[in-house]
Amino acid sequence: MTEPSQPTTPGPTQDGTRSTITLPEGVSMVDLWGPHDQLLRTVERAFPELDLLARGNEVHLTGPVHEVSLAERLIGELLTMVQGGHRLTTDAVERSVGMLRARTAERPADVLTKNIISNRGRTIRPKTLGQKQYVDAIDENTVVFGIGPAGTGKTYLAMAKAVAALQAKEVSRIILTRPAVEAGERLGFLPGSLNEKIDPYLRPLYDALHDMVDPDSIPRLMASGTIEVAPLAYMRGRTLNDAFIILDEAQNTSAEQMKMFLTRLGFGSKMVVTGDTTQVDLPGGTVSGLRVVQEILHEVDDVHFAQLSAVDVVRHRLVSRIVEAYGDWDARTNRPGAPGGTRGVSR
Repeated sequence: MTEPSQPTTPGPTQDGTRSTITLPEGVSMVDLWGPHDQLLRTVERAFPELDLLARGNEVHLTGPVHEVSLAERLIGELLTMVQGGHRLTTDAVERSVGMLRARTAERPADVLTKNIISNRGRTIRPKTLGQKQYVDAIDENTVVFGIGPAGTGKTYLAMAKAVAALQAKEVSRIILTRPAVEAGERLGFLPGSLNEKIDPYLRPLYDALHDMVDPDSIPRLMASGTIEVAPLAYMRGRTLNDAFIILDEAQNTSAEQMKMFLTRLGFGSKMVVTGDTTQVDLPGGTVSGLRVVQEILHEVDDVHFAQLSAVDVVRHRLVSRIVEAYGDWDARTNRPGAPGGTRGVSR
């Protein structure tokens, strides 16, 4: 791989400092900035104090020393991604800028190019540092808790790791489960068989699964038991060996249900538990098992708690702002959705 030339900085100017970066052989301005310089505009918005000029195979930066230095690092990260065969997007550029400004320990190029699984021409990979650390924790631990708000990829990335483990023959089956917290109140009024009544609670798991596995093969895999999607109550009394097990919406388990689930762990298995402690839908007075388990298991080896935040939201950019705004409002008004409360805003 050809390395980009080292930036050349002629010296101080009236505006601060100036630097020139020469693109490596085989990389064009279109590769770096996208069609119609779309990504160049993104960088200019992120560095309003800089004068940025792209001409020929050179990028010229003029402005405050610290901003020029940061932009140099950003362009270096983007070039690394391009040379690795990754197509740049506005989201990748914005997230790279955020990581560099936050001075994260890991390089943006390492975070944004970690492939988990590819299916039908689409590759699933983490998009934030928090997501990469979560994925790494799944690799390194037997039991991982992914805790954070909606849109942070908790369940989606866990599903991708499960499918990758199955394809690599690290496990022989995938088990996906969720608590049906309203079952006692509403299932009897729904039409159809028990499975049809439960299906709405499990639908999000099916939706994620269809993104990662050929939809035509899913009925066969489920019929053979290679993939199982079932309510949490169906886990009682079982020992789950050689399996990748995901418990979703774990904030809606009681402390007893959480203990029951965790003790299903068998040999050769891995567990991922996901949930959002600000979105508890349990009846009043019932303590969330996801809240108390952090106090119980925080010192147990091979158990890891990954905390995701609004920074890790990868849905529409407004979602992270909405999550932050609700969190601020909860804190200001001491609403039940704030830490220590019993119920958050509805999903």
